[in-house]
Amino acid sequence: MKGIILAGGSGSRLYPITKIYSKQLTAIYDKPLIYYPLSILMLSGIRDILIISNDETIPFYKQLFNDGKQIGLNIQYAVQDAPNGIAEAFIIGEKFIDNDNVTLILGDNIFYGQLDFIYNAILKNTGATIFGYRVHDPERYGIVEFDKDGNAISIEEKPSKPRSNFAVPGLYIYNHEVVNISKNLKPSARGELEITDVNKEYLRRKELKVQRISRGIAWLDTGTPEALLQAANFFGVIEERQGLKVACIEEIAYTMKFINKQELESLINSIPKSLYRDYLERCIKD
Repeated sequence: MKGIILAGGSGSRLYPITKIYSKQLTAIYDKPLIYYPLSILMLSGIRDILIISNDETIPFYKQLFNDGKQIGLNIQYAVQDAPNGIAEAFIIGEKFIDNDNVTLILGDNIFYGQLDFIYNAILKNTGATIFGYRVHDPERYGIVEFDKDGNAISIEEKPSKPRSNFAVPGLYIYNHEVVNISKNLKPSARGELEITDVNKEYLRRKELKVQRISRGIAWLDTGTPEALLQAANFFGVIEERQGLKVACIEEIAYTMKFINKQELESLINSIPKSLYRDYLERCIKD
């Protein structure tokens, strides 16, 4: 299984923050936003990861992660020249994907809770797997409709009259056929290759699984200043109460056995004196 983080987009709703840098580099409590989607891929056991962004932002990601070797990953980078749609990521990443399955997560999506259902879906995927998350404002999202037996029967992108309250979050699992499907898409009215059209094609082929996300799981879409603040406060409370960090990629690399204790110690020595370093030093002792 390969992993893709699509971390581009203009982030216009976050102006003027995004006049300086990508929204995926904004702080969610004590770490950059992109750490959160990266942690989902890592906890799924995915070690080959492609980060797609624009030309101006990729140097910042390289400064953050380099080639990922220090945390046991193989991180590559690719440019999306313009925000031409999520599905374009599979065309850009064709050589990277090769004949493997691929999980794509949007760089501004955060999931928190007991996420074994995601990790299991990634392991067991055959055709395509997406998720349905209940929201109160479905007109803002891609929406999946279910029949009385719980089977997905339609998917619509930001419908004016939604047929359900189940939004499709920015986490998608596909077999390698997603590349050919994406290549054969026609741009939508807004000039983008829509991920909804990819999902519709898998649905037409009867190869799409849609798993409903149950209560107790947080899905945070951090596209507005209010959402950024809510996410930062949310994780600040959790980390302060538990004394445990969320999306600490060095700790994850160690617990997933991507790196050993000696390699983690070497990483810690490269981090300046900070609360983050203090936490990792406690992890070593524990």
